[in-house]
Amino acid sequence: MRLESEKRTGRWTAGLVLAFVAACGGQTDESATPESTGASPRGATGAAVGLADGRAGVDPARGPRVVILGTSLTAGLGLDPDSAWPALVQRAADSAGVRVQIVAAGLSGETSAGALRRADWVLSEPADVVVLEVGANDGLRGVNPDTTRATLIALVARVRNTQPDATIVLVQMEAPPNLGADYTKRFREAYGEAAAQTGVTLLPFLLVGVAGESTLNQTDGIHPNERGSHVVAANMWRALQPVLGALSP
Repeated sequence: MRLESEKRTGRWTAGLVLAFVAACGGQTDESATPESTGASPRGATGAAVGLADGRAGVDPARGPRVVILGTSLTAGLGLDPDSAWPALVQRAADSAGVRVQIVAAGLSGETSAGALRRADWVLSEPADVVVLEVGANDGLRGVNPDTTRATLIALVARVRNTQPDATIVLVQMEAPPNLGADYTKRFREAYGEAAAQTGVTLLPFLLVGVAGESTLNQTDGIHPNERGSHVVAANMWRALQPVLGALSP
């Protein structure tokens, strides 16, 4: 059992490093902006969602609008947009007869600091729920967990300032084990501490049941393949159902 655990840890660590290089192209995202990267918030089917100038627009009749501010994991790097987990959550909701609009705003290589800078732009239109899938790249870069915690707290404040009526949920992320047990523990705890201080709901680790499983990941060892994406979507759909159910009619 110990040998298998060590093998999974090795795959997880190697995959994180490879994914970081692939996602960032050897560069950081510190100078990246939506305009410079060509990124735009996208609906769960891959279509660009409406921005402040009125493109596409917001349709209240379609139900609550759930905006996912995230990384390449939300963007579905290496997958067809329709196979990324936000699109699969949208399909699960449609199949269950739950009216909701899932908007995926993922950007490869983005740190929590990058998400903080991008938040106003992403949330330029109304949102009923904001899902924060951020910080994985902090762990890849060895960012001080205290810094990540402070940025998460600032990000929640920014979202509240931009969308004061939105429900905010934070997705737990993990650091690679090669940085040491102490760093991994502090990084994990940063999310719980940020959630407790801001009063937002903390959802389970995005890649639970997928991280380290070679059959559920692409060759980089970190981004889910189509099978893995279905596992992530099933987990996230279960986690989001109570959040949606608590919204006012």
